[in-house]
Amino acid sequence: MEAYYMKCRTKREIKDPQAITMKNGKPATQGTCPTCGTKMFRIGKA
Repeated sequence: MEAYYMKCRTKREIKDPQAITMKNGKPATQGTCPTCGTKMFRIGKA
């Protein structure tokens, strides 16, 4: 799954994606950047 990475301002593939639920009950996907290891986050169903 791809997500827009704010730090590099590019779309990157999420490494180790995990489906999570936000506080408001909406689904999201969280993982890490394959290049630098920083957290990546994408709102929406995986």
